[in-house]
Amino acid sequence: MKQRLVQLIAQTDLQVTEQQLDQLIGYVELLHKWNKAYNLTSVRDPNEMLVKHIMDSIVVSKYLGGTNYIDVGTGPGLPGIPLAIMCPDKSFTLLDSLGKRIRFIRQVIHELKITNVTPVQSRVEEFEAEDGFDAVLSRAFASMADMVNWCHHLPKSGGQFLALKGQYNEQEAADLPEWCSVVEVKSLQVPDLEGERHLVVLTAKD
Repeated sequence: MKQRLVQLIAQTDLQVTEQQLDQLIGYVELLHKWNKAYNLTSVRDPNEMLVKHIMDSIVVSKYLGGTNYIDVGTGPGLPGIPLAIMCPDKSFTLLDSLGKRIRFIRQVIHELKITNVTPVQSRVEEFEAEDGFDAVLSRAFASMADMVNWCHHLPKSGGQFLALKGQYNEQEAADLPEWCSVVEVKSLQVPDLEGERHLVVLTAKD
């Protein structure tokens, strides 16, 4: 599996250390193991997880400019855990309302010795951010309008929303509230993944 991940990463311009490779593989192994009992992801095959979960998450790492992120509706830790492994100098709060997912994430950060992740069990609209985050991340979470409406209290002044999407939907952008706008749409190249992937960068208007 490690060799397969190395081959996938070689098709990108990402730099990954041996320790990061081991942690990414360790995460897939734990996800595969826990998935049998906890049903954390519909992807059952670890090799598919490498593409659909690991690569699909880490291709975003080069676009993370700030230092403090929150991953809302993180599920089993996606994209937060792979991004935290790739960006050890940044901190990630992983938010989900389901206890079993947060228990899994706690186990992952314990076993893989990941020190820059804080798991939180909460509904997003009830979570209070003390200082605000550089960016709010979401992957397969909700429509962009729902995302920014539910998470409007989370970014600090000048912060961003980063939505990981399949196809970019013009209608979704048109449905955004007046205070928020799309500033950039980046096309993502995910090796061996069928279909389009995009990173949509949104910000609150001043």
